[in-house]
Amino acid sequence: MAARDEKAPGALQVVIVDGNGKEWGRIFANSKQFSSGSVGFYGNGKLHNPDNPEARYQCGLTFTLIGSKEK
Repeated sequence: MAARDEKAPGALQVVIVDGNGKEWGRIFANSKQFSSGSVGFYGNGKLHNPDNPEARYQCGLTFTLIGSKEK
C-alpha cells in the first residue's frame, strides 16, 4: 500500500530567502497527485532579486511524499 499523509494541508507557502535572510519572494504549492502515482505538492512562480528588480527568476518546486507512488 502506498503512503498517504491525511494530516497534510491543502497547500504550502514557501518563502525564498538568500543566505543573509533577505526575502526574494513566496511561492504557493498546492497539493497534487502526480502522473507517476505519487502525491505531494507542486508550485511555480516568478521571483526577483530584491537588490536588482530587473533580474527576474522563474522557480518550480516539487515536494513528493516518500513512498507514495502507487504501483
